[in-house]
Amino acid sequence: MSRTLRIVSYNVHACIGTDGRFSPERIARVLEQLAPDFAALQEVEDRDVDGRPVSEFLADRLDMHAYRGPTLVRGASDYGNLLLAGRKAKTIVRHEIAVAGREPRGIIEADFSIGFKSLRLFATHLGLSAVERRRQVDRLLAIASGSDSDLVVLAADFNEWLPAGHVHRRLARHFAAGTRVKTFPSRLPFLALDRIYVTPAPAGALDDRVERSALARQASDHLPLVCDLAT
Repeated sequence: MSRTLRIVSYNVHACIGTDGRFSPERIARVLEQLAPDFAALQEVEDRDVDGRPVSEFLADRLDMHAYRGPTLVRGASDYGNLLLAGRKAKTIVRHEIAVAGREPRGIIEADFSIGFKSLRLFATHLGLSAVERRRQVDRLLAIASGSDSDLVVLAADFNEWLPAGHVHRRLARHFAAGTRVKTFPSRLPFLALDRIYVTPAPAGALDDRVERSALARQASDHLPLVCDLAT
């Protein structure tokens, strides 16, 4: 029997909204409304929220498992990627994809069982320079190409400003389908920085959208990208 998986990719901007206010509560409310099975979050700063880090606060609030992928320390807090999952991972691997002289970056690779099928999910956040992104996507594809899972999903903020830039041309040759919905900036999005790629291709068109509620437009400078996959 088939089912639908909801994947969300969301740059939460350290939980600082467009009003300049730090509010993990707001991010939690946005995610609660979306009810994802998996959420790949970028720019998570694990500041204290009622005696626990942001990653734990969000996981507890959504009743999900938290798989952290910090890439650096800002102030006294870890900062980087976070994968929230509605089920426990079979395996977790963290890959470093830093380029010398640039901000540290990483990939979270996670394997899950979905009924009788296997899912491998990659969550990352690529760098700001074109040369950096090219090296990082080469590394990412070298890792992903070895997957024998039934379904492979890549969810990320790619920081690729050109709609058909090098990064997306490379990814399109490896993945069967991908989103192209505009997510940035949240108040008036005109760039598809955040994308989700999947292989093999789902039956029919890829069911994707962004969450455009007033709360989402204020909670971060990116809108959350939502993709529903039939498995």
